[in-house]
Amino acid sequence: MMVPAALLLLGALIAVLAPRLLARARWPEREPVVALWVWQCAVAAVLLCFGLSMLLSAAAAWHEVRGRLFASAPHGVVDAYGLGASGGPWATGTALALAGGALWTGAMLGREVLRARSGRRARGVELRLRAPLLPGEDPAGGRLVVLEAPRPDAWWLPGATPQLVVTTAALARLKGSQLDAVLAHEQGHAAARHDWLLHCSRALSGGFPQVPVFAAFEAEMHRLVELAADDVASRRFGRLTIALALVGLNEDRGVFGPPAAAQAHVPQRVRRLLSAKPRLSAVRRLRLTALATLVPAVPLLVAFGPGLSALT
Repeated sequence: MMVPAALLLLGALIAVLAPRLLARARWPEREPVVALWVWQCAVAAVLLCFGLSMLLSAAAAWHEVRGRLFASAPHGVVDAYGLGASGGPWATGTALALAGGALWTGAMLGREVLRARSGRRARGVELRLRAPLLPGEDPAGGRLVVLEAPRPDAWWLPGATPQLVVTTAALARLKGSQLDAVLAHEQGHAAARHDWLLHCSRALSGGFPQVPVFAAFEAEMHRLVELAADDVASRRFGRLTIALALVGLNEDRGVFGPPAAAQAHVPQRVRRLLSAKPRLSAVRRLRLTALATLVPAVPLLVAFGPGLSALT
């Protein structure tokens, strides 16, 4: 029973330390795409730890599970895990608790998928009412939708065919290539499928609000996907252009004043674009990506290590 316990401790350690280490790091704002990958690897490692611990605890608690899990493994492999004749109440309780957590995670993900589909369907219906298809226009084709509205705004409506929506006030407010920069920002969201990251992070955070890594995962996803999309637009149209476009879209909403704590990310994004800090070197980006990829491999090594040792 040492391996399931070790996996539980490792998962708890990653869940506590990963948010703290990433909060202290200063490089994520310079490389949001790499930071997104690091966060995904950290969350995947936590889920792997708990999932593998659940399987091994269940194998220790019930002979039927053990027989199926180690059906094709040599006898020495089973002995290497020290599962014993019966895992006792500790193994049974751990397996049941983790199985309950797995079912709850699946339920939260399912709820988020249904909620996203319902919201997307409702927004699609509203969009078709306010901007009906023109004669001969393909409903399945990508389209830029212009809505009559007094507030400057632009957003991306995800789905099988993502749609970019811009208001007439935004067309009047944005000058020159600023509109193109905003559209490039939204296209960056669509191309990277940032909606999937947001839905997964929201489901995990809603299901397990007391787990630090899941709560921080949701908060950082909302921030990092915007920074990543800003970078997509700035590489095509320049940092100043997208910064001015952000100001033009948000200056009437009071987000640049003292009471704007709820949307403090907008002025932070503008300051980041105007500060023009250089990107990390390619070698450092590759190193961070490789190190993050190795994090989910650690629970796999812990879980399969005794079995591999028994075979050598």
